Amino acid sequence: MRAVCDPNILISALLSPRGAPGQVFGRWLSGDFELAVSDKLLDELDRALAYPKIRRHVDSAEAEQLVSLLRNGAILAADPSTVARRSTDPGDDYLLALAEAERALLVSGDRHLLELAPALPVVSARGFLETLTPES
Repeated sequence: MRAVCDPNILISALLSPRGAPGQVFGRWLSGDFELAVSDKLLDELDRALAYPKIRRHVDSAEAEQLVSLLRNGAILAADPSTVARRSTDPGDDYLLALAEAERALLVSGDRHLLELAPALPVVSARGFLETLTPES
């Protein structure tokens, strides 16, 4: 199984390792699924990790370590050249296009993306965990 994690899931994994996003990240580290990222996703993550409200909880070394781990450990996919308008937040349409191009589920905590779930492969972190084989 392959997934694309919205940057909000990755940040939440750092902030709350025991929560569902943290469990998703841990399952990726355990090799339970393939994680696909792109340069645009990593750039968005890097920018978000520098926001003052995040920086109060995640120092620059942790942020750099996460981005480096993803760049070197996940599947680095090409950013889609065409992005259809599907979301009420056009800035997130690239995530849908990336997931589609990679034949992956998009794991997100954004309500406006999760509302697309009936028509597109978008799931919450908890929903994604339910699709994975139970840990042994």
